[in-house]
Amino acid sequence: MSLFVADTGIGIPEDQIDKVLEPFTQLDTRLHREHRGAGLGLPLCRAIAQAHGGQILIESTFGEGTRVTVILPPWRALPPADDTPPTEA
Repeated sequence: MSLFVADTGIGIPEDQIDKVLEPFTQLDTRLHREHRGAGLGLPLCRAIAQAHGGQILIESTFGEGTRVTVILPPWRALPPADDTPPTEA
């Protein structure tokens, strides 16, 4: 099972992808940087995926955007919900 999130933001330079997976890491370290964040989103995503036996893949083009795919093993997926309405007793 996999899911992905994609954006058309600033992107991540290829040589910096490993760096953004480190907690509290900001690629733009200027005091008045344009983009906010604590540098925890991707590290937390990776940690949660790994805790469930999965992984994340990051594809990015600097200046164009990023796509993060979370891949979980099939045994972590829930069965489809039963859409049958409950009956009254």
